[in-house]
Amino acid sequence: MGLVKFHKDLIVYQKSFSSAMEIYLISRKFPREETCSLTDQILRSSRSVSANITEAWRKRRYEKSFVAKLTDADGEAAETQNWLDFAFACKYITEDEHSKLFALYDEILALLVSMVNSSEKWTFSAEKKKSENSITHNSNTPNSNTPNSNTPNSNPKK
Repeated sequence: MGLVKFHKDLIVYQKSFSSAMEIYLISRKFPREETCSLTDQILRSSRSVSANITEAWRKRRYEKSFVAKLTDADGEAAETQNWLDFAFACKYITEDEHSKLFALYDEILALLVSMVNSSEKWTFSAEKKKSENSITHNSNTPNSNTPNSNTPNSNPKK
C-alpha cells in the first residue's frame, strides 16, 4: 500500500467504516421497538470501531495511548459481533448478512490485533529509540567541548 499518512489510508479503518455503513443500512429495517436498544447499540458499537482507530492514529506519538485506543476498537468490534448475533437470532437479518458482516469484523479484529502486536512499527517510539541511541552514542564520543585524558586541557589528579 505504501506510506500511510492519514487514518483514512488504513485498511482497517476503511473496512470498519464500510462495515458500519452496511450495518446502518440493514438496521433501518429493524422493528421500531428495537430503536432504543438493539438498533442504538449496534450502530454505536460499529461506528465506535472506526472512531477509536481515528483516535489511535492521532495518539501514535505515545505507544501506550495508541495501543489503548486500538484495544478499545477491538472491544467495540467484538461487541458489534455480539449485536449481529442478536439481530440474527431475532431474525432481523438474514444468515447471509450475518455471515458476511461477522466475517468482516473477524478481519477487522485480526488487523487490530496485528497492529497492537507490532505497535512499535506504527508509532513514533521506534524513531524515538533511534534518536535516543544516537544521543547515547554521541555522548560517548569525545568532542572538542568535553575534556578527556588525551587532551592537554584535562586536569589529571596529582
